[in-house]
Amino acid sequence: MNNPASKPFAVSELNFLQDPEQAALYLAECYEESEALFQLALRDVAKARKGGIAGVARAAGLNRTNLYRALSKTGKPNTATLRKMIDALGFTMKVRFEPNQQAPPYRASNP
Repeated sequence: MNNPASKPFAVSELNFLQDPEQAALYLAECYEESEALFQLALRDVAKARKGGIAGVARAAGLNRTNLYRALSKTGKPNTATLRKMIDALGFTMKVRFEPNQQAPPYRASNP
């Protein structure tokens, strides 16, 4: 996914995201691409679910208006909000740390 969509998906275009496996793949690919794209992907997955973003907000115990704002293009959701939302959507997010082969090796400086 090199180029993010220039406009958000219409709800009718999000039917494939009702399948949890498809939604998980979509979220993973968007996460690998960028934070902004991942944020929009979360919004797409929430819209595709029964109840939409309002339903996800209820299930997550979050304020609906704040969730809409957090998932907007200019929103900056905190990790607690993301975690609650991901849990409410029925997903588990695992983080894996791997060394970056292109980064220079870390060397501690001597005091």
